[in-house]
Amino acid sequence: MSKHLRIGIIGSGGIARAHVSAYRKLPFVEIVAVADVIPGKAGQFVEAEQLVGAAAYDGHQKLLEQELDGVSICTPNVSHHITTVDALRAGKQVLLEKPMSVTFQEALEMTQTARETGNMLTLGFQPRYDPNMKLLQDIVQSGRLGKVYYAETGGGRRRGMPGGTFISKKLAGAGAMADIGCYSLDMALNAMGYPRPLTVSAFTSNHFGSNPLYHPEASKFEVEDFGVAMVRFENDLVLQFKISWAMHMDTLGATMFLGTDAGLKVTPAGSGPWSGVWDGAIGDMTLFHDEYGGHTQTPIPLIGHKLNLFDEKVRDFAEAVRDGRPAPIPGEQILIQQAIIDGVLRSAEARREVSIELP
Repeated sequence: MSKHLRIGIIGSGGIARAHVSAYRKLPFVEIVAVADVIPGKAGQFVEAEQLVGAAAYDGHQKLLEQELDGVSICTPNVSHHITTVDALRAGKQVLLEKPMSVTFQEALEMTQTARETGNMLTLGFQPRYDPNMKLLQDIVQSGRLGKVYYAETGGGRRRGMPGGTFISKKLAGAGAMADIGCYSLDMALNAMGYPRPLTVSAFTSNHFGSNPLYHPEASKFEVEDFGVAMVRFENDLVLQFKISWAMHMDTLGATMFLGTDAGLKVTPAGSGPWSGVWDGAIGDMTLFHDEYGGHTQTPIPLIGHKLNLFDEKVRDFAEAVRDGRPAPIPGEQILIQQAIIDGVLRSAEARREVSIELP
């Protein structure tokens, strides 16, 4: 199809620049508007990014009055909910940066609004576009592992704590669990077909973020920098979920799937203090199984590629809007992981297991 898309960008921080870069590579897309809640910031962004002819607005409401085919929402977590709901009700298709929202109830309303309006809500989980993530999903869902009864996912940075809006409970809602934990959850849950969670038992802490020896904004640090949880699902499946922005350790271990016929071990790519989490690529995969009465293990050949995963996510959204396809990563899926993160925080605060209630 040859339809030319008019796209708006809401929020003009660092992640918005990545969206601009990705959209510029699509000849059928034009960025025509930018909005930001801080007066004058959208105009500065338009000028800095040389978005000739793009309008700048102080706040998203005026932007949503314009003739637009879709919007990228790149705002702080706290405004994901209202901005998304307003955009959907204004008839726009929405690409929303992660995490989905601050609370489960917000995510539920966002999902329901997309369904009621018939407009698209897709979430920005670019690791899904790594062909090796798709290979992982194919292996788990092929039946090769037998019945998967236990999975373990998560990751940790030895030092990798952000600041600013990321550490404010009012603006971010959660810390490491939402920021990088959402990637780990999506990888594992998507591979297993997004099973329905029942209960969560969790612990969180912020020993590093609240310590001025480790963080320059320690006095403002209000969220968790570490968390661990045991999640029970339907069909006798359990998931151990662990994440850390900072720790005295090199790794929190690999992601693994234990099945009755085989097990699969997956390690993240990369090295250094900011690596070890699932916002990047797969390092290697190994299948553990029995053959001819003995234990063996088989390395899974990875698929070589030079894809820019962020660009792929933006392209998929734009093509879905152009071609009238469903949301590439629908809100209904990410609602489930939002329910888990919500359960983690409630369980940690209550210091006991809590139930997850999905509609």
